[in-house]
Amino acid sequence: MAGELIHGTEACKRVDDGISRVFQLLGKRWTGPIVAVLTPGPAYFVDLRRAVPGISERMLSDRLTELAAAGLVVREVDEGPPLRVSYRLTEAGAALEPAFAELGRWAEQYLPGGGC
Repeated sequence: MAGELIHGTEACKRVDDGISRVFQLLGKRWTGPIVAVLTPGPAYFVDLRRAVPGISERMLSDRLTELAAAGLVVREVDEGPPLRVSYRLTEAGAALEPAFAELGRWAEQYLPGGGC
């Protein structure tokens, strides 16, 4: 019977543990856009702040700290003068690029309201 839910084994489906872990990290507000901005290459903190509209310095700092703890981002200090801090994706972070590109294509096709 089409359209009816099948009970039994189908009712016991659960979300994959890996998907849960990915969205626990990347599903937080601002995290995805930060990774996307870093995909082409390293960026200074101030440039990240400008590239992600609406994010506060405190939230950007918190998200970068989380991404670093997860092994996706590396913080590098340029001694200067002036002293500047830049961020770049690790190999693990850069490996997200194909997934982010595909999500961007999906959004263009299926999510209304794109544009600047």
